[in-house]
Amino acid sequence: MTTLLWLRQDLRLHDQPALVAAAHAGPVIPVYILDDDAPGDWRIGGAQCWWLHHSLTALGAALEGKGSRLILRRGDAVAILTELMERTGADAIHAIRHYEPWWRKAEAALGERLCLHDGNHLAPPEQVTTGSGGQFRIYSAFWKGLQAHLPPEKPLALPRAIPAPDRWPKSDALGDWHLLPAKPDWSGGFDWTPGEDEARHKIAALDLDGYDERRNLPSEEGTSRLSPHLHFGEVSPRAVWHASDAHDTTFRKELAWRDFTDGVVLALPDYADRNGRPAFDKLPWRTGKAANADLRAWQRGRTGYPIVDAGMRQLWHTGWMHNRVRMIAASFLIKHLLIDWREGERWYWDCLVDADYGNNAVNWQWVAGTGIDANMFGRIMAPLSQSEKFDAADYIRQWVPELASLPDGAIHDPDDAGCRPDAYPAKLIGHREARERALAAGRKVR
Repeated sequence: MTTLLWLRQDLRLHDQPALVAAAHAGPVIPVYILDDDAPGDWRIGGAQCWWLHHSLTALGAALEGKGSRLILRRGDAVAILTELMERTGADAIHAIRHYEPWWRKAEAALGERLCLHDGNHLAPPEQVTTGSGGQFRIYSAFWKGLQAHLPPEKPLALPRAIPAPDRWPKSDALGDWHLLPAKPDWSGGFDWTPGEDEARHKIAALDLDGYDERRNLPSEEGTSRLSPHLHFGEVSPRAVWHASDAHDTTFRKELAWRDFTDGVVLALPDYADRNGRPAFDKLPWRTGKAANADLRAWQRGRTGYPIVDAGMRQLWHTGWMHNRVRMIAASFLIKHLLIDWREGERWYWDCLVDADYGNNAVNWQWVAGTGIDANMFGRIMAPLSQSEKFDAADYIRQWVPELASLPDGAIHDPDDAGCRPDAYPAKLIGHREARERALAAGRKVR
């Protein structure tokens, strides 16, 4: 019997349990549905649209190379899959399990027609639970609980063949979805190659020598840059795990963090919209004209804090930001500008090629101090000293050309050094003043 293969954030052929099961059952019709309305406010962001276009192009070519093809549809996923089953005579839908609340809702609506498989985690979140059977809410405890499920299973091989149906249903043309930016094209600086082939090339060339230190240095290429490939499922976490060295504990813990965040949104589906600690509902975030102006300055990399501005400009130009700088920029918005973390979360969602519902939400709430596993709100990162500590001078020169001629000793804080160029903005607020204002706001929560 013919089966449908429902693809979402699992755009690969290797280590694809749903594909293996479908191919074993008989003819397979691979389907990707752009369901714009399913996430509501969390519909796919602009940078992700760019990645998706190229990833689907690569996946379609890979399927054609196996004698298959990719069917594209746009609309309500449940309605389209139901209609495709009726038209093609398919008796089942195979898919990898997802944890975003809108996908869980769609999976429930499909009921027994849907055969779900685990394949986007080191271990299924439902299996890594507390003694009482609930989801872990503290990462250190989760990591300890995960050990019983490690190492993950070895990746599945690519199926030798993908049986094709006698007749193919109609498909949308990818170009008609208009996922790529219209003119003026803001994606000119995106130096990425989406697709499974590039993901597999990156894990084959994975060099984690000195990773624990180098990952924190913005001026070095010290991270794996695998995050967008993992988000779109172009490579599986267990494939990355087995490609890494057993001594790379820091890297593997970061890989496991993705599992943890899916467990959080499994337990708290609206975690991206609500404070994990309800007491923070009382926190007096700044609003109004001045706050909106500060938010726009942050988005555009015009805060007067070089490390923050470098990160925000890198984000806009490349669709990605160095992880250490993501934390610094997020902390600055929340603590220095006292602007609701959800404003920043949504900006990252639209601008990051690797924006992930669970990961994005948990990371923002960790920085904000509002989450179930988070820093205290009173922990305020000092962007100027962080910039110097992690040797970000060359990083700043790359992304803030107004400061490129300044020496290392002055580039982290041109105002303090008395050499700020006229083209570069003054600080929106001083560090000490911002710190005192944030601590005062935090006291109102307690």
